[in-house]
Amino acid sequence: MSRDEIYAAIPHRPPMLLVDSILSQQDNQIVCQKTFQPDEWFFQGHYPDYPIVPGVILCEAAMQAGAILLSRHLTDVKNAVPVATRLNDVKFKRMIRPGDTVDMAVTLDERMADAFYLTAKLTCQEGQVARFQFACTMAAHNA
Repeated sequence: MSRDEIYAAIPHRPPMLLVDSILSQQDNQIVCQKTFQPDEWFFQGHYPDYPIVPGVILCEAAMQAGAILLSRHLTDVKNAVPVATRLNDVKFKRMIRPGDTVDMAVTLDERMADAFYLTAKLTCQEGQVARFQFACTMAAHNA
């Protein structure tokens, strides 16, 4: 999926766009990838002498992958953006540092009206990075 296709699927833009590419996509699952470059804005203060990707950024990257997945289910929805409503059972297993590439597999577990329940599994070459469940809903915005 090209950058333009990612832009068409979600409202995120640099420097908050945290998805570089889509590796695979099916109706209820997507696998996205992000390589964390040494000049990412959050490395400046987290931490200057030992930069690591903040856990909240890892979660945000996976939720953006989920938003791309949901865009397939919401082709009839106009002027709405996905908004996280809950994160559950968040577990971080490995630190991610500048230059590391993370694969984010997100599965849509259930949909109830405009509420979506998903599971995210993040991995890198060394193994599992994080895992969590999250929910989101669509929030109207004026475009």
